[in-house]
Amino acid sequence: MNGPGWTLIGGGICLFGDDARPVKIRPLWWTTTPVAGRHLGRREPGGSLPVSGITHDEASAIAARLDGRLPRSAEWEWMAAGSGRRRFPWGDTGWRPSCAALLPSGHDNAVPVGTHPQGATPDGVLDVAGNVWEWTASPVMGTGFVVRGGSYASPLLYAQTTFLNAAPAELRSAGIGVRVVRDA
Repeated sequence: MNGPGWTLIGGGICLFGDDARPVKIRPLWWTTTPVAGRHLGRREPGGSLPVSGITHDEASAIAARLDGRLPRSAEWEWMAAGSGRRRFPWGDTGWRPSCAALLPSGHDNAVPVGTHPQGATPDGVLDVAGNVWEWTASPVMGTGFVVRGGSYASPLLYAQTTFLNAAPAELRSAGIGVRVVRDA
């Protein structure tokens, strides 16, 4: 198995959400990209594409298989926005097609992970915005969970680091994948 790369993100106080509520975040190791088929031992074709079409339970199982867990929504926002509360994972400058696979770029499907290096966070985490939404461990009312980051079918607004959405836990969508964290 060709496992994912890992990037260490230091801890701090995340000013979480639109109301900038302070949340303490511990240092975490993050998969550098969303989990791709090759990270789970799948061979081409599609081995470089993000794993998608998985339920929340399946995403949690993938995280456990990689000796990790799903991030909480505040942890995800800290990784994406940093202490300076960047507007987008790459910074405060506007979107360009080289930054993320989003609806304006015209993709009909997810693209191979790591395709948009100009959209990396300053720490080098890739595909934080666009390509596939990412399941989190944060529940919402009912049986859903928060998803973050937007997908190839999302407008630019969804790529902002404070934007969050929710999906039913049992949903299987080509636009929802998984990123894994480990305690540092």
